[in-house]
Amino acid sequence: MKFGLRLRGGLLATLILFGAPVLAPVGAGFVSSSALAQTVQSISVEGNRRVEVETIRSYFKPGPGGRLDQGAIDDGLKALIETGLFQDVRINRGSGGQIIVSVVENPVIGRIAFEGNKKIKDEQLTAEVQSKARGTFSRAMVQSDTLRIAEIYRRSGRYDVRVTPEIIEQPNNRVDLIFTVDEGAKTGVKSIEFVGNNAFSSYRLRDVIKTHESNLLSFLASNDLYDPDRVEADRDLIRRFYLKNGFADVQVVAALTEYDPEKKGFNVTFKIEEGSQYRVGTVDFRSSIPNFDPTTMRNYSRVNVGALYNVESVEKSVEEMQIEASRRGYAFAVVRPGGDRNFEAHTVAVVFNIDEGPRTYIERINVRGNTRTRDYVIRREFDISEGDAYNRALVDRAERRLKNLDYFKSVKITTEPGSSSDRVVLIVDLEEKSTGDFSVSGGYSTTDGALAEVSISERNLLGRGLFAKASVTYGQYARGYSLSFVEPYLLDYRVALGLDLYQRQQLSNSYISYGTKTLGFSPRLGFSLREDLALQLRYSIYQQEITLPSSLANCNNNQFLADGVTPNPAFNPSPAFANATGIALAPSTGGLGCYSDGEASLPVRKELAGGKTLTSALGYTLTYNTLDNNKNPTDGLLVDFRQDFAGVGGDVTYLKSVVDAKYYAPLVSDIVGLVHLQGGMLNKIGNNDIRMLDQFQMGPNLVRGFAPNGIGPRDLNPFGTQDALGGTKYWGASFELQMPFWFLPKEVGLKGAVYADAGGLFDYQGPTTWSLTNEMTTTRNSNCTPSTINPSTAGTCTGLVYDNGNVVRSSVGVGLIWQSPFGPLRFDYAVPLTKGKYDRTQEFRFGGGTSF
Repeated sequence: MKFGLRLRGGLLATLILFGAPVLAPVGAGFVSSSALAQTVQSISVEGNRRVEVETIRSYFKPGPGGRLDQGAIDDGLKALIETGLFQDVRINRGSGGQIIVSVVENPVIGRIAFEGNKKIKDEQLTAEVQSKARGTFSRAMVQSDTLRIAEIYRRSGRYDVRVTPEIIEQPNNRVDLIFTVDEGAKTGVKSIEFVGNNAFSSYRLRDVIKTHESNLLSFLASNDLYDPDRVEADRDLIRRFYLKNGFADVQVVAALTEYDPEKKGFNVTFKIEEGSQYRVGTVDFRSSIPNFDPTTMRNYSRVNVGALYNVESVEKSVEEMQIEASRRGYAFAVVRPGGDRNFEAHTVAVVFNIDEGPRTYIERINVRGNTRTRDYVIRREFDISEGDAYNRALVDRAERRLKNLDYFKSVKITTEPGSSSDRVVLIVDLEEKSTGDFSVSGGYSTTDGALAEVSISERNLLGRGLFAKASVTYGQYARGYSLSFVEPYLLDYRVALGLDLYQRQQLSNSYISYGTKTLGFSPRLGFSLREDLALQLRYSIYQQEITLPSSLANCNNNQFLADGVTPNPAFNPSPAFANATGIALAPSTGGLGCYSDGEASLPVRKELAGGKTLTSALGYTLTYNTLDNNKNPTDGLLVDFRQDFAGVGGDVTYLKSVVDAKYYAPLVSDIVGLVHLQGGMLNKIGNNDIRMLDQFQMGPNLVRGFAPNGIGPRDLNPFGTQDALGGTKYWGASFELQMPFWFLPKEVGLKGAVYADAGGLFDYQGPTTWSLTNEMTTTRNSNCTPSTINPSTAGTCTGLVYDNGNVVRSSVGVGLIWQSPFGPLRFDYAVPLTKGKYDRTQEFRFGGGTSF
């Protein structure tokens, strides 16, 4: 960083910036004591234009008897200089020893302007500098502002910035202050190295820290810019990572940074002393509180014997034990963990000591820095309030909750002494950040084709902690809109209320012959049962209908109109009807009648004939989540169990149950193993048939290498579209190894994957026949073999022939996973090993999207 100073206006400006205040003229120190024995009112003031005489006199504090001594005069002189109102202050001696205070006032700043700043707006710089328009000019303050502006640019990664303050004289002792900024180029991090890391590779540790190396796509992100505070925070992240993995003695000795003028960037080196890896030898519980049984805390411990020593598990155990002790009436109980290392066995004997802490109460909770967020939004994250016993575990939990809100750049809770020794004041310091998002997204997948979405959302609506989002999607085969609203604290309880309104349209494509339109509304309630366990209750009501091209539903077996005599001009028979009645089909159709241009499957046409269908369902989801990172997990378990009961009104009834489990585990050399198990069952309730649209439809979401809707029961009509019918039961198992490309920089975000999938979809229970009282009057019954030609008599469509075999589908494949700046992208190439006779395959699959 460089800064200089330029002057406009000649000698006066020079004196303004560099004139040192003169305390007294030569000889002033020899004023006689009798001359100094003056009162405040006898002080004479010269040179003041804006500052009142009495204001200047007020800085001189008389001693006993109201007289001024040498000490009082010296103190007054220093106080006047420290005000920053004057560029020069002198104390002179008048006739008879009278004290004369001569001042030269600092100019007044007329305006402040910034020139050359393109990356940072004037408004932001104006808010950061201390010099203000219509305020007093101060040389020291200008120098401080110059450094402050340079620091702002340094935080944005521009270390070559040059800031030059300029002073322009104006009449009436006024000046204009102009900061000229030469922003320079961005200063990035060219290399990140680790020294002393043996247990974890440098590649793995780069995934832990926030600072990244510069690369070709760095212009889309900012985490490659050098920021000393971020580097320092990375030291703690590395240390915490080692402590989570059993290295109780780890030290990140230093984070060395060096500017490389050739590369025009910084080289960062982290020096690590790992120490030994420890496991938990024993876990013990002790208490010094009378009548408190410490063994009852064992159920709240997350530390297990034989497991790797994990400092986060210890901290969470302490928090839950202390909170539980408070619930039992021991408000001042303090849980202190301890550990004795066995250096030979590499074990730690963990001890939780439960003692009576100091009897301290919370006097006040002061919230600072929330210019937009309402106070109650912040205070409701506390499980304690003013007047309660001080509990550090509950305070830490509140701080973590506030950070998880994602409303603030920084959150820090500290304590200050209260009005008495047993009182503390909690200080909540916040720095707010933008919580609104506007995005235009684009993507492409082999299933949905090209897709674009425009969305606007706000996580902290009106500063009340509400979430709202509106989005519109338009794509090749999928279109729609959605409106979402979430109140995270319903009626001041820790229960989230969500409301969703949506409309979706799926168009026919190469995988399905029909389209669907869905309009729905779903309110939901969310509960956090534990930190790793959540429950969602929901109600869904939606209307659905099928759309078909006219060519796929143009069979009409009604030879006559309703009178039974007049020929039906729309008569277009199917081969089955023609064979049954001996009618000759037109040669132009190749003897296929209405089948010559194809015909949708019977269940599809039955859905079409039925018109719009209303589904009303109650459901819930139970989620267990111990993943270390929700976006890029390497360790932990995620289990979802969902059930939906349809039949609370509406036109359909069923019970649908689905379970999905993913387990991640780090293996060797940064390779992560993933086991994915899933299954589902659809049960019929009552006498209502299960619709085809309610069946499970599976493809690459179950076994990669198969087309969408490519697995399971299928209509075998050789003259029709041979639609996938779905099934009421499915299962799937997948094993995947994800590994980095060690020869590429970590910041590129590329990983490879190899996997093996297996699964099955079976037991179609949808319509196979179609009986209507007025069967012969319908125009969508191509497989009809009527019992009689009389239109008032019921007919039956019995032409559905389908494959319903329970075949195990399996495949092996490779994948490329890219956490790109354009959004997550994945490419898969899979080869089916076993498949059903009528399954449809798709060896290559691609999906992804971006926001811009």
